[in-house]
Amino acid sequence: MIGVARPVAAEFTFFLAIPVMFGASLLKILKFGLAFSSLELVLLLVGMVVAFVVSIVVIKLLLGYIRKHDFKVFGWYRIVLGAAVLTYFWGLK
Repeated sequence: MIGVARPVAAEFTFFLAIPVMFGASLLKILKFGLAFSSLELVLLLVGMVVAFVVSIVVIKLLLGYIRKHDFKVFGWYRIVLGAAVLTYFWGLK
């Protein structure tokens, strides 16, 4: 995505994630067997609504950050997190 503005690239990646998340959720629900009690169905729907609202807020905040800043902090975060995960799993051997 060379030459594309950072906010547009970020929005594009969020749009690409929608079918993947929908498919993964559908597979989990089908694996559960669609045998929900009324309480489980209510809890599932409340969880979905809360997750949707929180994700919209976080995406708006992230896009606002991306419009004003670059990805350097995110890159360093990923490098440090990757090193920490590798160190943790290397120590489990």
